[in-house]
Amino acid sequence: MSAGSGVGRLAAEVAAGRAAVRDALADVDAGGVVLVGVSGGADSLALAASLAFVGPRAGWDVRAVAVDHALQPGSDAVAERAAEQCRALGLGAEVVRVTVGADGGPEAAARTARLQALQLRASETGAVAICLAHTLDDQAETVLLGLGRGSGARSLAGMAPRSGLVRRPFLGLRRTETEAICTTLGLDPWHDPHNTDPRFRRVRVRHEVMPVLEDVLDGGVAEALARTATHLGRDLELLEALTSAWVDAHPDPTIAELAAQHAAVRTRVLHRLAVAAGATPGETTAEHVGRLDSLVTTPRGGRRIELPGGVTCTREADRLRFVPTLPLT
Repeated sequence: MSAGSGVGRLAAEVAAGRAAVRDALADVDAGGVVLVGVSGGADSLALAASLAFVGPRAGWDVRAVAVDHALQPGSDAVAERAAEQCRALGLGAEVVRVTVGADGGPEAAARTARLQALQLRASETGAVAICLAHTLDDQAETVLLGLGRGSGARSLAGMAPRSGLVRRPFLGLRRTETEAICTTLGLDPWHDPHNTDPRFRRVRVRHEVMPVLEDVLDGGVAEALARTATHLGRDLELLEALTSAWVDAHPDPTIAELAAQHAAVRTRVLHRLAVAAGATPGETTAEHVGRLDSLVTTPRGGRRIELPGGVTCTREADRLRFVPTLPLT
């Protein structure tokens, strides 16, 4: 089977997928190695098929990586079947088995293991891009989950279309479109039972919360949430740029300099200072940063803020000091 087999009059969804890939990778030169992560599901197979069509015409060396998380019986067969379908599309494909930890829950741990495996293969192959198949529906669910947690702009901005090597060409496509691409091209996607398991919060949002919101608000909710992510993402880019400029100009800021800054920039500076001192990035939450901010905005010394990663912050004279947390005795 080739990437174009089974297509007489080109389906709109197939054309949309190919256009999305061209736009997302427009800066990749001929000869560039592009990796695509595949699970065997409709989203990733549709992305692989789109890359299999566009890649040769652009001169890219597109390679598929099927990640076996080893979380379900027969996962190795599922991964190999995904790789086989990618090979049938004309792509080089391999299966990579990973060990999934427990940090952040099963979904987050699986994402971490998958991304680490793809980044390792990118390093080994000299890849200039890693393509992931997240869709507009995934983006909407991510924003909604962030709203439910009371998260800040970073979380509500959802998944970035581009972050380092990672590209997400399908953030503007619906899940129904990726399914249509697979049907049109004769691909046989795997239906992960985890995607219907109500033990997972995202599954309940997808199958219970989103349909209710679509009904109550007369449709268009997924698109609206995705637009929200796009708008917040642009605002976040500006805030991060302002923060970087301020940090460069104030490598060892005083309390007075921090207090004079707008809270939107100041709290980002504090997060960066904490992480630079050794605080664990993924575990240093808005609550931790809020406590650090209180050291700046409240004229009282002597307090200690303990942070994840074994770091403690205190206010001493005119500066914040980050030191290793003393062990309990």
